[in-house]
Amino acid sequence: MTSPKDLREQTIDHFWEVIPPLWGKIRSHIRAAAMGNFDISVEQFHILRHVRRGMGSVSELATAKNISRPAISQGVEVLVKKGLLTRVQSTQDRRCVELALTSAGNSLLDAVFKETRSWMKERMNGLTADELNTVKDAMNALKKMLE
Repeated sequence: MTSPKDLREQTIDHFWEVIPPLWGKIRSHIRAAAMGNFDISVEQFHILRHVRRGMGSVSELATAKNISRPAISQGVEVLVKKGLLTRVQSTQDRRCVELALTSAGNSLLDAVFKETRSWMKERMNGLTADELNTVKDAMNALKKMLE
C-alpha cells in the first residue's frame, strides 16, 4: 500500500509530467489562433483577457503580469491602434486612465475562445464519459489545491 506521503510525491511527479506540456500545447494553440487568425501576440491576447476580467489600468496589468509598466504600455498602445482597446480618462481622478475593450476587442476574444474551445473539444473526442468526469474532478481538485 502506498503511503500518503509517497502518493503526494507521485502526484507531484505526474503533475510535472502532464501540466506543463499540456499548458504548452494550449498556449501554442492560442498563439497560432491569435497571431494567425487575428494578428495579435499571446501577450496582447492576455492584456485583452485581463481587461475583460476587470483590470482597468496599466498598473493593474503590470502587477498581474509581473512585468514593467512600460512593457504593458507598449502592448496597450498596439491594441489601441488596432481598435481593440480604448483609453478613457477616469471621472474620479483625472490622472488615471482606464482601459476598456472595444466591441472589436470583445469580438476578437470571443472568437479566440470559441476557436480554442472547439480545438479542445476535438482533443477530448476520444475520451469516455468516465474519463471526462475524471478530468473534471481532477480540475476541481487542482482548483481546491490552489485556493
